[in-house]
Parts: sequence; C-alpha cells; structure tokens
Amino acid sequence: MPAEGAQPVLDASALLAYLGREPGAQPVADAIAGGVVISTVNLAEALSTLAVRGADPAVSVSQLTARGLLDGAIAVEQFSVADSIETARLRPLTRSAGLSFGDRACLALARRLSAAVLTADQAWAQLELDLEIQTIRNANQ
Repeated sequence: MPAEGAQPVLDASALLAYLGREPGAQPVADAIAGGVVISTVNLAEALSTLAVRGADPAVSVSQLTARGLLDGAIAVEQFSVADSIETARLRPLTRSAGLSFGDRACLALARRLSAAVLTADQAWAQLELDLEIQTIRNANQ
C-alpha cells in the first residue's frame, strides 16, 4: 500500500491519456494537480509515442516544462540500479499479463517509492502485487 504522502507514479499510458485529452485524462489531471512522479523510462516511452505521432520530443519536453509540468507538478525520477533489479524481479510475476519493460519499470519505481500507480492498462488491475494500481479508465472506455 502507498506510504502516506507518497505521490502517485504515472505510467506512460496515463501521461499520454492526459496529454491527448483521451478517456481517463481527468483522473490523471487530478493526480497531477497534487503532484506525481514519472520514471525516465516511462517519460521516454511517452515521448517515443509522441514522436511517432509527429511531435519533436525536445519540443514536447520544452512545452511540458514551460507549462510547469515536467520537473514541476510531474517529478521526473531517474531509473536506478535498484529499479533495474526490481524490474527484473517483476518479470516472472507479470509475464502472464504481458507487461513490457516500461510497465515493469513503472511498477518498480512505485515499489521503491511505496506509491500508487496510475495506468490506462486494464491488465494491471489483475496483477497480484503488493501495490495499489489505479486504472484511469473503466473497462468500457
């Protein structure tokens, strides 16, 4: 369970939902208003998706920083050696759900920070981990 005062951790899918004003954006906006954390791995994943959609990643970072999001309301946490170890440990526990490296990096950071996770990925809700996983969309969205 999350430690008292721990800021939630965003998965790339949650950040992208917020940025794209997709279903589930409002719970992410509410969380951002109180302060959240994202791993450098998940930030890179989100920026990669934006690049595929035609955005320049450097411009995206500049815009997010200018808006007070990156290194403001959204703290960017470096991917550490401890995160690497935990990401690897999570592999056999999440393999059946098909979680990617980025997914596991997000979960590893949440474990390190004793924080909840926000994601758009419904499969995470089925995981039996000692983490609070908040899906930002209901199954019908």
